[in-house]
Amino acid sequence: MMKYLQKLGKALMLPVAVLPICGILMGIGYFFCPATMQGGDIKGALPLIGFFLVKAGAALIDNMALLFVIGVGVGMADDNDGTAGLAALASWLMMTTLLSDGTVTVLMPSVAENANAMLAFGKIANPFIGILAGIIGATCYNKFKSTKLPDWLSFFSGKRCVAIVSGVVSILVSAILLFVWPVVFGGLISLGKAIVGLDAVGAGIYAFLNRLLIPTGLHHALNNVFWFDTIGLGDLTHFWAGETSADVTWDLGMYMSGFFPCMMFGIPGAALAMIQTAKDNKKKVAIGLVASAAVCAFVCGVTEPFEFGFMFLAPGLYVVYALLYGIFTVITTLLGFRAGFSFSAGATDLLFSASLPAAAKTWMIIPLGIAAFLVFYLVFRFAIVKFNLKTPGREDDDEDESKVQLANNDFTEVARIVLEGVGGKENVASIDNCITRLRLEIKDYTKVDEKKIKSAGVAGVIRPSKTAVQVIIGTKVQFVADEFKKLAK
Repeated sequence: MMKYLQKLGKALMLPVAVLPICGILMGIGYFFCPATMQGGDIKGALPLIGFFLVKAGAALIDNMALLFVIGVGVGMADDNDGTAGLAALASWLMMTTLLSDGTVTVLMPSVAENANAMLAFGKIANPFIGILAGIIGATCYNKFKSTKLPDWLSFFSGKRCVAIVSGVVSILVSAILLFVWPVVFGGLISLGKAIVGLDAVGAGIYAFLNRLLIPTGLHHALNNVFWFDTIGLGDLTHFWAGETSADVTWDLGMYMSGFFPCMMFGIPGAALAMIQTAKDNKKKVAIGLVASAAVCAFVCGVTEPFEFGFMFLAPGLYVVYALLYGIFTVITTLLGFRAGFSFSAGATDLLFSASLPAAAKTWMIIPLGIAAFLVFYLVFRFAIVKFNLKTPGREDDDEDESKVQLANNDFTEVARIVLEGVGGKENVASIDNCITRLRLEIKDYTKVDEKKIKSAGVAGVIRPSKTAVQVIIGTKVQFVADEFKKLAK
């Protein structure tokens, strides 16, 4: 299971790599045009530029689930074939259409009378469904890409049948989710109602579950309990309406305030730990992924570029990350720091919410932020090093492999010799590569000639199992892999 999650995490690196740019664009955009977040007229050159940048970044953030559909579909396919991405997209379109509130109310008219169920199906286009569609597309591709059909159906043989099979599977999955999804969603709403009376501890439990459920999209169920008026609470709506705790039955802002120190300072602390613990040859990769994500979280509270960068690579660490949110929310609530957000818990919303009547002790963001930075940094650094977690920049490749130089720069010739050394194309089951290695799955291990492979000028050969061969090539591995795939067709 852990190996499968790590494979999923690797596949998610493809769409996650797109997110830092949208975070940067939105951060700069909100700085130039706060009206985009807070409302009001947008006038002047800089605000218009800011608005333009925010919309450019939001185009990706708002469609993040779709990025996961394609990224997971292609990334988890045996040979990263685009056919798997197309199959995943077909799966996504089917499931989100079949499970949309408009379709569901026709299939099951009684659903329209259930507010929780309507809310559940209204949130069906979420990252969880995107990842699920990607997995369906990739799995169907891996299993049916070589399917041979009778002559009268031969047009649909091989890769052409993958999208069809994915569609059938998606219909079956949708039929199951038709009954399961609203039950799970409604259960979380009931849980939210149960913890409302626990005061600061309840706020902490909510914050923990909010982060923990991010990958599934089910955090929307809890958000609607605590932030909006699903059960007559509405922490966010009452806060921005200019009310105070005297106007409601709870301490107004307690279900939002704890997110500020975590998003603005905790995430940068965790990002620094990831960068420092990354392998020397991969620090630039780690910086490019998590540093920009940390800036994005600080400025505007967009955390997905950071969270999806490691949640599947190190799921245990993600649970700890969510737990830290819960702890800091309890502390923040007890200390009396109160701030609210209309978008998310970044510096921009903190600045604008500070003038609202319910805001209190906003100066405490400094000591709370310093504490969050240090705690997140120390906890992440300890956990990553102690348990050798595969966070960005800590993949399994040997640290010195990026320095490996091919003895032969004729990539076609290198690929030809390696292919001959693994027993020819008939003996190759799948082809993949990471940053420095050509990763092959073979059918008959007795046909592998390591001496022949090494004669191509590669740095080494690793055989993790009887069906796996890894050829250490160095940073030019992509060029060799491309030629290898051509020869293995």
